[in-house]
Amino acid sequence: MKLSILDQSPIRFGATPAMAIDETVQLAKAADKLGYTRYWLAEHHASNGLAGSSPEILIGRVASETKRIRVGSGGVMLSHYSPLKVAENFKVLETMYPGRIDIGIGRAPGSDGLTAAALAYGSQVGIEYFPTRVGDLKAFLTDTKPNTPAFEPIRAQPTISEFPEMWLLGSSDQSALLAAHFGLAFSFAYFINPYDGEAVLKAYRDGFQASEIHDKPEYSIGVFVVCAETDEEAQYLAKSRNLWRIQLDKGEIGPYPTPEQAEEYPYTEADLTRIAERNQFNVIGTPESVRPELEELAKRHGADELVVLTICHEFGARLKSYELLAEAFGLNA
Repeated sequence: MKLSILDQSPIRFGATPAMAIDETVQLAKAADKLGYTRYWLAEHHASNGLAGSSPEILIGRVASETKRIRVGSGGVMLSHYSPLKVAENFKVLETMYPGRIDIGIGRAPGSDGLTAAALAYGSQVGIEYFPTRVGDLKAFLTDTKPNTPAFEPIRAQPTISEFPEMWLLGSSDQSALLAAHFGLAFSFAYFINPYDGEAVLKAYRDGFQASEIHDKPEYSIGVFVVCAETDEEAQYLAKSRNLWRIQLDKGEIGPYPTPEQAEEYPYTEADLTRIAERNQFNVIGTPESVRPELEELAKRHGADELVVLTICHEFGARLKSYELLAEAFGLNA
């Protein structure tokens, strides 16, 4: 079983965005030593709770501070950007850190509507052109024929001899089929949509067409995990995430609260129901309980790689969760 990490660079209550970025770098260095396969940086905008608005920049910093682990985006929200510019960003990264760069792309805005408009800055190319963007990005990365005929003479620079691994991240069959069509690897966001994963991944495998980047289907599952030395501690740490998601549902995009704040919050019955529903699909507990649950999840989906998202208020507890998980799976054994 391969384990990887998705880092959303959370901003803790009482901390600063600069501290969140520093914690991202420290966690990546630890992950490199612990034996994790990949370290992906997320893209979110207009958020007081998540500091990672530019994964391309963070990738360069993280890759410079690590030695073995693959580093990539989880992912670049391609609907906002020029495929040519994204391709050039990742070709530069691949030139600097050959054989270690992943380019993960997503379709979600990662922001509110007004911020999305500001990111696009007047572009009239809507989300309905996302498949064209994906095809053109892949072509610019691999120096092949783009979907857009007018762009055929263009070559993204610099020239590279090895291509970054290209992943499409999603939580629906539409994303899976798009990844299959273009011969991309696919990472299913189970922590967003825990209901349809088996069917979505089957559709991906059945429809996969080999490409210059991937000659066979490659896929992973993104899952939220909190691991601690006792079940009581793990459940306590997870309370911060529970409250943050409830506040996010209400449009309150603030820092990650403390467990104490979560315990004191005046939840409604609807809030508690929503928390209980979500926690059915989060993996929270000791190493002894977490490992078999994750193995069963991977087996059920036919996957051999899990991308783990862990967020709790204290950085030390988040780091410890990843350490316990690595030990449970024998990553450095």
